[in-house]
Amino acid sequence: MTGLWSQVRATDPVVRLLCVNQFGINVGFYMLMPYLAAYLTGDLGLAAGVAGLLLGVRNLSQQGMFFLGGTMADRLGYRPMIIAGCALRTIGFALLAITGSLPGLIVGMAATGLAGALFNPAVRAYLAHRAGDRRVESFAVFNVFYQSGILAGPIIGLVLVAVADFRLACAVAAAIFAVLTVLQLRALPPHRPEHGPGEAGNTEGVWRTWRTVFANRVFLLFGLAMIGSYVLNFQVYLALPLLLQEHADSVAAAATTALFAVSGIATLVGQVRITKWCKEHLDRRQSLTSGMCLLAAAFLPPAVVLWLAPTPAPVVAAAMLSALLLALGTMVVYPFEMDAIVDLAGERNVGTYYGLYNTMAGIGITVGNLAVGAALDATAGAPALTWIGLAGVGICCAVALRVIGPGETSAVPEKELAQARS
Repeated sequence: MTGLWSQVRATDPVVRLLCVNQFGINVGFYMLMPYLAAYLTGDLGLAAGVAGLLLGVRNLSQQGMFFLGGTMADRLGYRPMIIAGCALRTIGFALLAITGSLPGLIVGMAATGLAGALFNPAVRAYLAHRAGDRRVESFAVFNVFYQSGILAGPIIGLVLVAVADFRLACAVAAAIFAVLTVLQLRALPPHRPEHGPGEAGNTEGVWRTWRTVFANRVFLLFGLAMIGSYVLNFQVYLALPLLLQEHADSVAAAATTALFAVSGIATLVGQVRITKWCKEHLDRRQSLTSGMCLLAAAFLPPAVVLWLAPTPAPVVAAAMLSALLLALGTMVVYPFEMDAIVDLAGERNVGTYYGLYNTMAGIGITVGNLAVGAALDATAGAPALTWIGLAGVGICCAVALRVIGPGETSAVPEKELAQARS
């Protein structure tokens, strides 16, 4: 922990503020999300299909708008997008607290999703801008705050739901985002956008930027290769809880909570040390491929247990080991992944690049989860096969990153980018 606080103190003050902001964002968000479906179908009595529609509205309004949100951040400045996103999520969660009508819920869900599309690329782009040559270390600290928010949010939400009800949790989450909005207004310094006032709303300039991004084949290939990491990480929410529910039902709820605790605590304790070790002993490409191999290895313990002894105790132990390996793999990958995007962007229009990257990841998670769900159903008689397949996805992505993953300097084909800008 001493190393973590030393690293935090060494970061730029704006980077520290952005880390605190992200912690608050995740606390507010994860206070609600684990319990939202139960609230919609239980307290409000909505049909499962309607609840699915509402959750889909939130996801689509966020994932589908990341690219546009990133472009707006580049043209209007990072600070306005961060403030607008926090304010909009305040409104969205407040609506969830005060309304039970379907139109109100749809507006609230859409607002919370669009808010994420506004501040998510802007926060990462602003952090990269302020961190300078300490981007990797700053993103390592950022991930600690990010994961700590994911760890704390569900616990706070569970307490609020237990002592009162879900609407109180919504009201508290709205208050958190209101505080974050005021904090950014008062303390976050302005960032001068890359494009002047006359260019900010220039449609031709936007199209030129987008053509440049889509002409960057190395970035697009990198994004496609990295989709696997997001699909594999998401199995903490899908495949691992289903595994526990099927083979350790009596302790499934507690064990599922423990999965997130393992991940959050491991990141809090190990992120800074692991990033420091990787910077000293590996280059960026090696760090990315090594981390992806760890993500692949995370799915071998469940495969082995399902093959040999699918009884409660071994299954729970395998799930915990899987969560730990997923956390370790993410700790290795994340800082170098975020740093690579800045280099691949040529340090221009970084918000747009992060936005498109997030959209690609969101689409990949959706398609990947459909495939994992179908595979779990199809391999019910031999469940280890799905877990072996997930490990195979990680290995394939590691090989792809080894071939096309960016090294220590930008691999952007300048000739292509110049043609796209013309």
